[in-house]
Amino acid sequence: MTDTATKYMGIELKNPLVASASPLSRSFDNIRKMEDAGAAAVVLFSLFEEQLQHESAAMAYLLDSGTNSFAESLSYFPETDEHEVGPDNYLNLLRHASQSTDIPIIASLNGSSDEGWTKFAKQMEDAGAAAIELNVYHIPTDFSLSGNDIEARFIDVLKSVKKSVSIPVALKLSPFFSAMGNMAVEFDKAGADALVLFNRFYQPDIDIEKRDIHPSLELSDAHEIRLPLLWIAMLYNKLNASLAASRGVKNHTEIVKYIMAGADVVMTTSALLKEGIDYLATLNQELRDWMETNEYASITQLKGCMSQQNVADPEAYERANYIKTLESFANPYLL
Repeated sequence: MTDTATKYMGIELKNPLVASASPLSRSFDNIRKMEDAGAAAVVLFSLFEEQLQHESAAMAYLLDSGTNSFAESLSYFPETDEHEVGPDNYLNLLRHASQSTDIPIIASLNGSSDEGWTKFAKQMEDAGAAAIELNVYHIPTDFSLSGNDIEARFIDVLKSVKKSVSIPVALKLSPFFSAMGNMAVEFDKAGADALVLFNRFYQPDIDIEKRDIHPSLELSDAHEIRLPLLWIAMLYNKLNASLAASRGVKNHTEIVKYIMAGADVVMTTSALLKEGIDYLATLNQELRDWMETNEYASITQLKGCMSQQNVADPEAYERANYIKTLESFANPYLL
């Protein structure tokens, strides 16, 4: 019988499919549907640093709003239901989901500094989070900051959160470090329990008719698997941290490739937004069927079999394969 169990950040999971952070997890009903469809774990939608800052500023304003009025207004406090803010709702959903499901619920924090994160990370742990995923989303638009400054910021955020909680902490990374391998090692040394490869930067677009800048979101597709696949294959068995693949899952083919490269879990959002939450059941069944057909008894047996250290030609993952790749391109106009 095929065993699809795996381990992520020391957490036992029934299979390697994890629903990554997305709007789908904003409701408990959807989280329950994900569990029923076969998700091994769910990463809640991200809580943004800006939301925490807004909550603090808004509450300070509300509590101060009556101090310049009549004396009797000094005892007035706004009704919490009327001015309910995102972070409180987030913790309530996290608490409810953690208590009412049988799968790990992973909280997600999105920001670029350690200010305020440690306090809320602890509240997430207290609310029942099985782990915390730090999505350190930072576009270095301050040209006075060096690459070392940016890298130090990531390390500082990770260390601060790790000190404040006892549950595992994953770091969701961008691929745009000058030395990705070295940074992975540094994050591992700093205590990251997992690296999630990779985050996607949502760049704005320009409307040439309206002379306007507007955000543009395109769901990931299978062609985007190549970059995380490369680095998972390179990093496999070189870190203590778990490796999570995130990007480009269309069907079981991408899942198998990621696990072969060395991923402990495979995360997906775009496929569920396109096909619906029930598609998780299809992905799970397709994975099982492929493993049985190809005589893989377990995820353990499959994992890392195509990593750099295990393939017959390790240089296929390195620069030595660059010329071969270019030469393999067949263009009729060049013949």
